[in-house]
Amino acid sequence: MRAKYVNNADVNPSARERMKSDSPSDKVAPADNATRARPPDDREDLLVCIELLFFAYRDFTGDPDAILERYRFGRAHHRVLHFVSRNPGLRVADLLDILKITKQSLARVLKQLVDQGYVVQKAGLTDRRERLLYVTDKGQSLSGQLAELQIARLREAFRAAGPEAEESVRRFLFAMIGEDQRPAVSHMIGGPQGISRPGNEEQQ
Repeated sequence: MRAKYVNNADVNPSARERMKSDSPSDKVAPADNATRARPPDDREDLLVCIELLFFAYRDFTGDPDAILERYRFGRAHHRVLHFVSRNPGLRVADLLDILKITKQSLARVLKQLVDQGYVVQKAGLTDRRERLLYVTDKGQSLSGQLAELQIARLREAFRAAGPEAEESVRRFLFAMIGEDQRPAVSHMIGGPQGISRPGNEEQQ
């Protein structure tokens, strides 16, 4: 029986590389000066941005979705594997805060990952009631496979967008995160250097 997707709401995942099309036939980036002169809060421009975000996310997640399907896993499983592999010893409570899903939803996903040998849970050293999460070698392998697909897509998009794109995209994605969540995200991804290239920290 296929495992259910636990939560179809999108969790803002962190992303680190380039995006922007420079194709001369690109409809969303016309070259005429009148269009470029539009104010940044122009409603139609922002609606186009919404659509671009939708299509970019669709294809960004579509690459690993095909592999997850083979394991009868969904995107919630992918997110758990990603954040646990990147943060060994992550507390279940902290993972809940990252994913913004219910305890019941996370419990179902974790049970499948633990039962199938992708994740292990250990008691905390100071508080035995805490549950700390680690990926197994098997979990690390799957997480790495999924990440490589997304890294390849990001790398190609940054290459196409030009040398200045990565810095702008990092700042844009960080600004999209709720202001109250930014300190925690910044801490998780490594402080200002996770958002900006070295030497630009003063702009944070």
